[in-house]
Amino acid sequence: MREELDEAGRLRAENAALRARVEALEKAQAERSNGHAQNGAAPEGTADVEALDALEGLPTAVPAVIHWRLDGAVTHWNDSAERLFGWSASEAIGRQLTDLVGVAPVSAGAAQAFNFAREESRFAATTSECTTKGGHALLCRWTYAVLRDGQGDAHEIAALVDDIGDRQRREKTVQGRYQLLLQLVDNARSSIFVKDTAGRYVLANRLHAQMMQRHVLEVIGRDEFELAAVDPAATEMIVGKEREVMTGGQVMQFEEVVPIDGAQHHFFTVKFPIHDERGTPIGMGGIVTEITSLKRAEAERASLQEEIIFAQQTALRELSTPLIPLADRVVAMPLVGTIDSGRAEQIMETLLSGISSQGAHTAILDITGVRAVDTHVADALTRTARAAQLLGTRVVLTGVRPEVAQTLVTLGVDLSGITTLSTLQSGIAHALRHARR
Repeated sequence: MREELDEAGRLRAENAALRARVEALEKAQAERSNGHAQNGAAPEGTADVEALDALEGLPTAVPAVIHWRLDGAVTHWNDSAERLFGWSASEAIGRQLTDLVGVAPVSAGAAQAFNFAREESRFAATTSECTTKGGHALLCRWTYAVLRDGQGDAHEIAALVDDIGDRQRREKTVQGRYQLLLQLVDNARSSIFVKDTAGRYVLANRLHAQMMQRHVLEVIGRDEFELAAVDPAATEMIVGKEREVMTGGQVMQFEEVVPIDGAQHHFFTVKFPIHDERGTPIGMGGIVTEITSLKRAEAERASLQEEIIFAQQTALRELSTPLIPLADRVVAMPLVGTIDSGRAEQIMETLLSGISSQGAHTAILDITGVRAVDTHVADALTRTARAAQLLGTRVVLTGVRPEVAQTLVTLGVDLSGITTLSTLQSGIAHALRHARR
């Protein structure tokens, strides 16, 4: 029990120290915002101010984020908003935004004019004079969007808030976010760039510059014709697509093939217009991913699939036209299923090849398993029989059911010289009797 009391006392002491430090930070921030430092002397808590600056100057520092309903009631207030204005989340949520910061930064008209769907991720910005919990003035920039529900009705406003009254801090924040963005795009595995309306590069990531075998600073400010990274025809094609994006005002995504260093390179490209806050086109962005290796792999896979299909078809043809030796110089070919023109040719080829290689004097064609006998099937059988007879081989047709016989007669099929029997068994017996003669 004594150990638990000691631990509780230690935690209370640590909490008190943390509260004192938070209060010192808030006081230092308020003094800085109100310009209390006089005569060049460092105000009380200068070390804390420097610590706060270091925290806010981090590129990955989360900005102040505030959400409020159209009636002005706050619904979200993060830690950075608490550091900026002094109100905690528990104090802010549910209260009117004007009570907390002294102003309604987005008018009802501006909210109504912001008529974009959530998935477009569009923003607008406004600047206003605000006040903190301690009554100190702040000049803030509100980068906001109007959020809509599933029916498309506006239900709240969300904003990122920056203190822009302190020029040094503002520049530090902008530089930090720029570096963050630059590192993000530089480590992407796609080529990323932005051009102005004249087609000149204003931003390019490392991969895009590497594709042109240049440093990024050699790319900025130049257009495709100046850089001449590909041949003139490919340059015209690239620029033509970009003109379509700029004039059409729509996102375009497509695959393209560009010759680079004498080889064809495949790319999946997304190009899109960039607008200012009023929706006026001010440039064009692009994200280009090379898919050359993927295309090669797809081509190899397609080639392998064709080989597999060919091998399967060959195996099926062999299975569908089996030639079975029954006795010395006697062969049989049982046929099953449907006979089309391709299979008819395979039947003739296999039978004639087997007759020749085995010197067969009798060949049995069994059609018990053939689904239907029509003009096409009858013609295939008679042509095969005639070809076998030219090699001196007697042809026996078995599996001729009464309805098949009637069909053959109706079709007027000439079966002269071909022995026809009802079953394969009778055909084999017939062939073996002739073999013993």
